[in-house]
Amino acid sequence: MLGEVVEISLRSLYVSSTATLIGLAWSLPLAYMLASSRSRAARLAVTAANALVSVPTVVVGLALYMALSRRGPLGFTGLLYTPQAIALGESLLITPLLVSLFHEVFSEYRSRYWELAVTLGATQGQAAILVAREALPRLLTATLIGFGRAIGELGVALMVGGNIKGYTRVITTAIALEVSKGEFETAIVLGAVLLSLVVGVVAAARILNRVMGADIG
Repeated sequence: MLGEVVEISLRSLYVSSTATLIGLAWSLPLAYMLASSRSRAARLAVTAANALVSVPTVVVGLALYMALSRRGPLGFTGLLYTPQAIALGESLLITPLLVSLFHEVFSEYRSRYWELAVTLGATQGQAAILVAREALPRLLTATLIGFGRAIGELGVALMVGGNIKGYTRVITTAIALEVSKGEFETAIVLGAVLLSLVVGVVAAARILNRVMGADIG
């Protein structure tokens, strides 16, 4: 059992880390662009991101399942029931959360440093780098929050991953399976691992905030 628990845990870490990196790839530039704009469209986009933070995971899973199924528009990719499909689904799930958190951070730090940097002769690119550097501790904290959301997700992983043993089974789907089989001891062990990972992420976020905040200061 120990070997299987380790395997499932490592797969969960891999999939959720991949999902977080994918989410970062589009959430960071989008959030910065929205924070830089005062247009109505930008405000509506931020409002939509905030509203979508609480979207049920099964809704995201269903939408992605329909897109990746054989008759769906992305069926030709063959991604359904693969770890990549779970990572994609989790990245979509955490995108509104990341955009919302990043937008809040960028808005705050732009108001502190952007105009000052430009006034002192910095270019827009230099001012943007300054804002990102000063905001880095909180950006990392927001990223870890997104990772915690991804690794604790069940609906998407179950619907587009299929809970295939040795291939797409992650901690949350394994817990659901073991409970349905009445194997509560294994479920408790997996639950403890998941809880430890989530608590570790929270602790890492706080430590990073303090250490990097102190270094920057």
